[in-house]
Amino acid sequence: MKKIINDPKQVVEEMLQGMVKSYPDYLKRIPETGVVYRTDLAKIAGKVGIVSGGGSGHEPAHAGFVGAGMLSAAVCGEVFTSPTPDQIFEAIKQVNSGAGVFLVIKNYSGDVMNFEMAQDMAEMEEIPVKSIVVDDVAVENSTYTQGRRGVAGTILMHKILGAAADQGASLDEIADLATAVLPNLKTVAVALSGATVPEVGKPGFVLADDEIEYGVGIHGEPGYRREKLQPSKKLANELIEKLRSEFRFRKGDAVAVLVNGMGATPLMEQYVFMNDVLDQLAEEGLRVRFSKVGNLMTSLDMAGVSLTILKIKDDWVDKLNYATHTIAW
Repeated sequence: MKKIINDPKQVVEEMLQGMVKSYPDYLKRIPETGVVYRTDLAKIAGKVGIVSGGGSGHEPAHAGFVGAGMLSAAVCGEVFTSPTPDQIFEAIKQVNSGAGVFLVIKNYSGDVMNFEMAQDMAEMEEIPVKSIVVDDVAVENSTYTQGRRGVAGTILMHKILGAAADQGASLDEIADLATAVLPNLKTVAVALSGATVPEVGKPGFVLADDEIEYGVGIHGEPGYRREKLQPSKKLANELIEKLRSEFRFRKGDAVAVLVNGMGATPLMEQYVFMNDVLDQLAEEGLRVRFSKVGNLMTSLDMAGVSLTILKIKDDWVDKLNYATHTIAW
């Protein structure tokens, strides 16, 4: 294992220290916790707070999306481990300014359980809280998940709900918006190599030099098929076909497209892949109204990409383009 770290047990603590020191105009931290929140919280007084989080190792998610127009706070657990309910509760209390708090949860059993427990704790303190659980389309069930798994599409949920909150939407309106977005938001990934957790010291799974795996999760959960490495155009076609089986694309549909790097894949390759995706979607007559490429929800040093497609409705494009002041968007 080659990593630029000190003590594997202190990776998350030292990462959080470095992040907050690096971006004091963006982030503050609740001492002795994994909670980071936007420095300018006073600007959202009377507005709904948006909180997300999960295990670390997926940077820039989730702390990189804390700021104006996106998340009010993020809760960072240990590597690939859900944050505890009490830390999530601290985040809820920190960002509640009277209008309530909305939680964006990725579909992992630990995250779902702990965020829901924190929601119950907040409601006992008479803080109104609502939530949404976001998942992918790779497999019906997989290791450590309650069905399908939370992946990079979650970031587009952050963006849309964060814009709505900044514009003054109520907690009920944000909950309705999240419910409308969820069935139109689909993601699937392909991996070229596994991720190495610092405290484990070896990859979570191993692929041969000429192997790839479709549908892996961001913690290395199994996908739906392994095969020999294919050219980018064939990878794009495979992932689009997988999404098509969920979406039933129609000519003329408006979509947003996100290509997300899993951590070790250069931007050069991500742009090659996005080029193939956009060409194929154009051939099918889909109207791409928004597109983004980059490392947004990674899996440590995993090589690979995920593809997210969001079928656009209403004013969602405006919310995706809404002004944002965060480290990573």
